[in-house]
Amino acid sequence: MAKINESYEAMVIFSSKLDEEAVTALTDKFNGMIEANAEDVTLNNWGKRKLAYAINYETEGTYVLWSFTSKTDFPAELERVLKITDGVIRFLITVK
Repeated sequence: MAKINESYEAMVIFSSKLDEEAVTALTDKFNGMIEANAEDVTLNNWGKRKLAYAINYETEGTYVLWSFTSKTDFPAELERVLKITDGVIRFLITVK
């Protein structure tokens, strides 16, 4: 039998070229999207950190981690939106 709800974590790295307001706006955008489609949402903003290796010639990024429980089709939609959003340099959505 297929699971209806699953626990996920989404780690997003925002570009260091974005200022504080732009990172906050993107964080609020994705937080609203996740809260609308999931439950038990927790948000951890890790702040600006050095990347293990350069991505698009950037050596720093702002890390944000979400933990949530949602239906199994929502992470694919979240991934689609993250792929087309300017300012997101990397992301990873995993099942807990």
